[in-house]
Amino acid sequence: MKPKSARIRVAVVYGGRSTEHEVSLLSAASVIRNLDPATYEVVPVSIDHQGRFHLHELSVALESSRASLPVGSEGHALTLAPQPSAALFYQSAAPLPVDVIFPVMHGPLCEDGCIQGLFELADVAYVGSRVLGSALCMDKDVAKRLVRAEGVGIADYVCFEGPAWQSQAATLTQRMESELGYPVFVKPATLGSSVGVTRVTDRAQLTTAVTHALGYDDKVLVERAVDAREIEVAVLAATDPAALPEASTPGEIVPREAFYSFERKYVESAGADLHVPAKIDTAVSEQVRSFAQRIFLALQCQGMARIDFFLDRKTGKLLFNEANTIPGFTAISMYPKLWQASGLPYATLLDRLIRDALSRHARRSRLRRQR
Repeated sequence: MKPKSARIRVAVVYGGRSTEHEVSLLSAASVIRNLDPATYEVVPVSIDHQGRFHLHELSVALESSRASLPVGSEGHALTLAPQPSAALFYQSAAPLPVDVIFPVMHGPLCEDGCIQGLFELADVAYVGSRVLGSALCMDKDVAKRLVRAEGVGIADYVCFEGPAWQSQAATLTQRMESELGYPVFVKPATLGSSVGVTRVTDRAQLTTAVTHALGYDDKVLVERAVDAREIEVAVLAATDPAALPEASTPGEIVPREAFYSFERKYVESAGADLHVPAKIDTAVSEQVRSFAQRIFLALQCQGMARIDFFLDRKTGKLLFNEANTIPGFTAISMYPKLWQASGLPYATLLDRLIRDALSRHARRSRLRRQR
């Protein structure tokens, strides 16, 4: 049994085989540097672009002048042995036990339930949503269907898979033009950070944009462009597991161009203005926070999520955009900024997330595994 005075060993896992790999390195750097060393023993673990796991020296991560973390060959190779009640990571055949895993990864194989399934097989506590919630939120089409059933509005969209486009491109194009018109946004259905997304204003652009999106995903979502403000809410599991999740004060992203691209978000420093709190009236603020709580529960989220909305400028109606189960944790990311504005400092937020992960794992460990 772990002594009460012992530090909690946290494996911060970052990188991954995803187009959002580089964003993860920035997020993980912020997490590692804000975990209280008196409480936590941090074990940095990277996943390179080939899916290989590597152990890194904490001192290297802390002393690096880079905003992001090292990955790949700069660390020591790890092997995996996902057996219940055993260490997940092994170095030179020796187990590397951890108390909890903090995955700070974005995109497919990282945020969609895949790696969460690996953690479940290893019977180890981990921060954030489990397999089902992760998978539901990652698929924008499925998430929108569930949220619409919850009574929250969504923007009109058409969704299809690659084989359907190959055989029915003309029919689908006519349907999109009839139901959505222009402009539209063409998106891979299971990516974030605006990767593979194109704003389209005519038929010629539509064909090119769909082909581009299908290069990232087998499923494409084409959504009507709404003249709207972008409102975001950070949601956090309550300390009482029977209570509603907590919703932060809303924030607003104001892009400086028509499309808030990946480069504007992460490469260029002035792609948008962030207003925290959002400049909306009290009634709208309360409604968006209530919607965020309902969506968090409807999509089976756990631990944390950032819920994004459109506020239609013409109708004043709130429309659900997407839910992120592992939101960005960089110095400029909205999730920690929203909680800071709501009175929850970054380090305390990390504490809450880790304690929630340990508590949930302890409850699951009491479930019967045999008849």
